[in-house]
Formats: sequence, structure tokens, C-alpha cells
Amino acid sequence: MAANLDLWPIGNCQVSALVDRAGRFVWACVPRVDGDPAFCSLLDNAPRAGEGARGFWEIDLEDCVETTQCYLRNTPILVTKHVDGAGNAIEVLDFCPRHFRSGRMYRPVAFVRIVRPVAGSPRIRIRLRPAHRWGSADPVRTRGSNHIRYELDEMTLRLSTTAPVGWIEDERLFRVERTLHFFLGPDESFSTDIADTLDVMLEHTAHEWRKWVRALATPVEWQEAVIRAAITLKLCQHEETGAIVAALTTSIPEHATGENELGRNWDYRYCWIRDAYYTVQALNRLGALDVLESYLEYLRNIVDNAKGGHIQPLYGVGGEARLEERIEKGLNGYRGMGPVRVGNQAYEQIQHDAYGQIVLSNAQAFFDKRLYRMAGEDDFRALEKVGEHAWAVHDKPDAGLWELRTKSHIHTYSVAMCWAACDRLSNAAEELGLADRAAFWRERAEAIRAKIEQSAWREDTGRISATFGGDDLDASLIQLLDLRFVEPGDEKFQGTLRAVEEGLRRGSHMLRYATEDDFGLPHTAFNVCTFWLIEALWLTGRNDDARALFEEMLSRRTRAGLLSEDIDPNTGELWGNYPQTYSLVGTINCAVLLSKPWSSVR
Repeated sequence: MAANLDLWPIGNCQVSALVDRAGRFVWACVPRVDGDPAFCSLLDNAPRAGEGARGFWEIDLEDCVETTQCYLRNTPILVTKHVDGAGNAIEVLDFCPRHFRSGRMYRPVAFVRIVRPVAGSPRIRIRLRPAHRWGSADPVRTRGSNHIRYELDEMTLRLSTTAPVGWIEDERLFRVERTLHFFLGPDESFSTDIADTLDVMLEHTAHEWRKWVRALATPVEWQEAVIRAAITLKLCQHEETGAIVAALTTSIPEHATGENELGRNWDYRYCWIRDAYYTVQALNRLGALDVLESYLEYLRNIVDNAKGGHIQPLYGVGGEARLEERIEKGLNGYRGMGPVRVGNQAYEQIQHDAYGQIVLSNAQAFFDKRLYRMAGEDDFRALEKVGEHAWAVHDKPDAGLWELRTKSHIHTYSVAMCWAACDRLSNAAEELGLADRAAFWRERAEAIRAKIEQSAWREDTGRISATFGGDDLDASLIQLLDLRFVEPGDEKFQGTLRAVEEGLRRGSHMLRYATEDDFGLPHTAFNVCTFWLIEALWLTGRNDDARALFEEMLSRRTRAGLLSEDIDPNTGELWGNYPQTYSLVGTINCAVLLSKPWSSVR
């Protein structure tokens, strides 16, 4: 496991921060997840706290020899304990407030730190050095009697604190003899006692998260892993709109790059229709309907704004359609491996699987009577427009789910998703009593199925190809099982699974594909593909293999219990944006599938 991505997320579904093993804030964007990072040292390898270093917030214990970290149980509230060589110690609690207040959810653009002396006479130095304009500038700073203001482009952050402001500003070493409170948030003065207010925020935030976790239908095995994955998936939702981002970071490369090598560095702080579908699917299995309901509201607005037209693969968290990609040169990249990208040009791509994922995400709403708002005939008619697009493009080339930038094929996965759109529309129509529409969409689903069976099957190699007319291996073929396009005992699927495992498995990890793409051969395995393999192994009767592989994947998690996008199959080092929703989804889905039932422990 790589220490470099051993990061602890905190957040409140409006903003988030990543805290490193030293207890430093190294990544946090404001005023929302896709904003300018006020803390950006994760993407800059400037010397730690050196002259000119910026983009971090450090509470440094003098002569520290040991740092331990953990979350408060069933919350994203981080506790970091620092101990020096003489046994003096402090405890730092980090969180973003999130709780009901005045009848609505209070989730400010704010970060709270509470420093408690727990042993001896500890001495600390506080270095609060936010940046803006993507690490290229220091914000203008002003101070008052109990606060410091940092003027960023999109908002002004104010640090309100019970600590001596001058000592923070001068980065002076001082003794901690009482609990210190820090609130870095909107440029508003506190009308109440800061210490009492932040202590109440801590209590209420912990209660809110524990109440949410208490409602989850977790499996009996691997509960801690599932709960941590679920909490972090919740942090990836921008609650104001319902959008779900693919990850909290940008530009962490998929593998180590040389000095002149162009890296696979992408900005994942946006809502991919595909990733969000997998997220709500996993959380639905735990009964977290609030995420589904919020996302469906976001999705209905996306469909309405498309006015029956093309659906993009991804959108901004506010539903923005244009996400033009640029390179920011103020930061030199994760471990110096640039470039640092903002935006994602994939919004311009043609990816036909999005139509299926929109329908799949909505399908449950026609059947689930627990929802505040069940889907009705008007929703069905709106989704039919999506289905019409799926039908029109199902046999046309696209960029595929791996978003190839210079290649286009008819991808079996994309076609299968178009089949799923028609199949689920038929199911919904039947539930609504619309027999003629059920038959209409069933006929289209059967026609697409026939085309897949004819054009993707390779008799000579005894397997399904990842592209029509080709003979390609791709881990996405395993998803034909999850889509219910094939049954586990289907001989054609069995042959395909054997071929995919033989061709793409590297020890305990799965590649997406093993052929050259726009950037050459892939170097790392894609974590969610390994989880797809685990599901397939279990469903095809290889239960011992599935459990062993799942346990190994869990052992690869960071100390925070999370995974990034990619892993080096040779070293086990984590790469790619973090925490990555796909990987957390895989953790939940496999745990739910493989766990023994609750009846076994009663």
C-alpha cells in the first residue's frame, strides 16, 4: 500500500478535504467539489512547509514522534493524535459541519478543527497557508481581533478561533494548555461563543451521520468496510443538486510517469452518468434511498434540459454541460507528475451506454413504494425519449466506457446498455399497465439482443468480443451478468469469462484491457474490474476463489478504509483519483453478495 494516497476524507456533501498521515489538509476545493482548491499541496511537490510552500493547513506538534488516526465510529469525523518524544500529546478533531438546523440541512462551506491537549505540555505551530488560482497565488490576508480573512476569487474564507490570532499569523510555536477551536468558513462573524458552538456542531454532526448509517441494511460480514465505503460515497454527492462525482480529486495519474511522458491525468470532480448509476445501485442495496432520490431529481433536470436530444457522458455538479479542459501550470502535479487538468473533454464524447444508465437509475422508482416520489406515467413518457435515442444509436460506433479519445468502435458494453434501456422500459410500462408500450419496448430489446448475439459472438475463439466484428478482450464483458443479459450458467458467458480472466488478470488484479490505447499500453489494473471478477466468480460457483480475492482487495485499502481508481499489480501501490466511487461500489456490492445471511448469526 502506498503512503502517498493514504488520505482521510472529511466532508459534508458541499465541500470536502483530504487529510494526510501527518494530519495536514492537503486538498480542499471551495465553494464546492469542482472549485479552485484552497488546499492544493497534494498536487505540488514543493518542500514540506518550506519557503513559499502553499496550499495546506498543518497543526504541527514540536518533536512529534508518533501520529495515529481514526474516524469517530460511523462518521467522517477524523481524530488525529500526535505524541512527542517526551510523551506530550494533542488530539485534533477535523470535520465539516452537517446537521439539521432551522428545518433544513446545514452544510456550510466550512472546515472545523478542534485541538485538545491530552498529555503533558505539548507545543504546537499552526501553518495555515491557503492558495488560490490553482496554486499560483497567495490570497490577500487581513486580520481582526479574533479572526483572519483570506480573500479568494470565488469567496472569502474567514478563520474564527479561540487561539491567539497573532501566533497563527506568525506561525509561532506555543504551548497548548486548553482546547482550541478553529472554524474556517464564510466571511461572517460569530454571534455566539465559538467554542460552545463548534462543540455543538461536532455533537450534532456525529449524530446526523450515525443516524444515516443506522438506517443502512449492511451485510453481516465486512460491516466496517461497507459502512466506510457508504459514508464516502455519500460524501461524493453534491447534496444541493443531487449530482454524484466520480472522485474528490483531479490529476492523480493512473501510473508513475517519466519526465517526458504524457500522463493519464484526468479531472474526476464531475458527475458521470455511468459512475452515478453504479453508485446509486450499490447504495440501493444498502437501502440508502436518500442518495437515489436526490440523484433522480438531478437526472430528471438533465433529461429535461436535453429536450429530447443528445445526453452527454458527464455534467458539472450544477448540471453544467460545458466542461472545457485546460492545464493549470501553477501546480506541478502529484509527486511532480503533471499535468494538472481542470475540466474534462470527455463531455464532448459520444458514449451510448449513458442512455441505458439513465433508464436503469430510474427503473427502481416505478416499483419502490418506500420512495417519497414514485415514478408515474409522465416520468415514463420522458424516459421513452431516452429509450428512443438508445434504439437509434445502439449499433453505432462510440468512444466506449473507457473513453478512448482517438478510437471509435461498436462496443458490446454500450450496445448491451442500450438493450437494458429498452428492457427496463418494457418492465416499467408493464408495471404501469401500459401493455402496448411494454410490448413495443420488449420487441426492441429482443432485436438488440439478437444483434449482440450475432455480431459480438466469436465462434472461432468461443467467446463474446468487446467490439462488433472484432475479437477484443475487455473487462466490461463481465457486466453482461450484472445487467441480466446472460445467466451465470450460459456457456457463451462461461467461455467469455475464462478468456477475460486468462487475458486480463494479473495475479490478483484485473486490467480493463491489454491492448494499446491513446497513451500506449496500460500499466495498472482498474480496481472495479477486479470487483466485477469477484462477483462473476461467486455467481459461477467459484466461491472460495471469490472470497479469497475479495479479502485481498480489502487488504489493499488505505488506512482510511478506501481505494483509489488503479493499482500497480506488481507493487500493490495505489494510483488514480481518490477516493474513487467505482472502487467503493465494488466493495459494497461484493460484500453484500458474498456475506453469509443475518439469519446465520441469530
